Amino acid sequence: MMSTGKGKELLEELRWRGLVAQTTDEKALIEQLDKPTTVYLGIDPTAPSIHCGNLVVLLVLKRMQQFGHTPIALVGGSTGLVGDPSGKSEERSFNDEEVVKEWVERIRKQVSKFLDFDIKGNGAIAVNNYDWTKEYSALRLLREIGKHFSVNQMLSKDSVQSRIEASGISYTEFSYQVLQGLDYLELYRRHDCKLQIGGSDQWGNIVAGLDLIRKVEGGSAHCLTTPLLVKSDGSKFGKTASGTVWLDPEMTSPYAFFQYWINTPDADVIGFLKVFTFLTKEEIAVIEKSMQENPGAREAQRTLARELTSLVHSADDAARVELAAKALFGQAELSDLDEKTLTSSLKELPSTTISLNEIPSWVDLLVASGVVDSKSAARRIVKEGGAYLNNEKVSEEGFTPQKKDFLHGKVALLRKGKRDLAAVWVKKS
Repeated sequence: MMSTGKGKELLEELRWRGLVAQTTDEKALIEQLDKPTTVYLGIDPTAPSIHCGNLVVLLVLKRMQQFGHTPIALVGGSTGLVGDPSGKSEERSFNDEEVVKEWVERIRKQVSKFLDFDIKGNGAIAVNNYDWTKEYSALRLLREIGKHFSVNQMLSKDSVQSRIEASGISYTEFSYQVLQGLDYLELYRRHDCKLQIGGSDQWGNIVAGLDLIRKVEGGSAHCLTTPLLVKSDGSKFGKTASGTVWLDPEMTSPYAFFQYWINTPDADVIGFLKVFTFLTKEEIAVIEKSMQENPGAREAQRTLARELTSLVHSADDAARVELAAKALFGQAELSDLDEKTLTSSLKELPSTTISLNEIPSWVDLLVASGVVDSKSAARRIVKEGGAYLNNEKVSEEGFTPQKKDFLHGKVALLRKGKRDLAAVWVKKS
């Protein structure tokens, strides 16, 4: 087997980016990564899309491929039917088998976007653990796999302990680590897979797989976990007021996705650039210096939002939503935005809906959208010169928009001062 000789370099790169929480024997892991190695990451279909939290480890898999290793993206068609107790205080609700099957395919397509399946020598592999789990009867699973698991050891796992102390745990979820261990064993057999990566909450499950490989095959393998990201202010990473930040553009629009990253606090942005982008140490050092010299420019946040939106969606999407962000605040022309970009960006705003046959005044619209709580407050904004319709100043208290003011015949933008925005939507006929 050809040597890459880059095991130490890879591990140091991951550590500098803050992407190493735990590893098995580090010296042995480096020796393994000095050779082309097959590496796998498992993602369960618990929703129709993966989210920003999944992206942390998925990009580690991509970095592994860049270093010459072969990535396996496993989507859990069987484990998704059971439910992982890790990180959950209560039992998961079962999803319908057909629903899970659909989610498997959707997530498989999403994951495939980040890996190169065509590169010669270490092209990525996509698998579904249902393909081998379905071959096991209950008796076969108990006899061939279950006998290698110690209940004492299973009970000692953090994910199990926390559930026992909280709401309790069913036999179904208790058995999850058996199924994940089987995954590692099967990939070891089928693809000579020697490394599994995952979030730090998966440590117990991954180690169970290592033990199974040793007991059944007499072989050795490795694991590496990444830290679970938390924002510096203690708020949950990948969450907004409206919910989870998904990678599916139908669930989180490219505009909302871009805005999530542009709103990254200064305390987090350099760390996120390391975790989520492929910028070099030198490039990030330049950005960090620029940020220290001129924090108000928020260039670090713009770079983060631009890089990630390009990676997850496309460079064209990134350019469009960045233009939209500027246009909404009067730094570019709203008329330059295509209908889809405009409407998706305005959907994130406070809003009201009207009929074109009976258009209220600007004052009434601002109250109806919830930006202010009274007409007197809205009138005061007009008097003070802070009222805008489609970024054009409103100077009359009684000003009423016209049909022509509704962009694409669908929506108009209200602005109070520099930052407070609202959308006025036309009722569908």
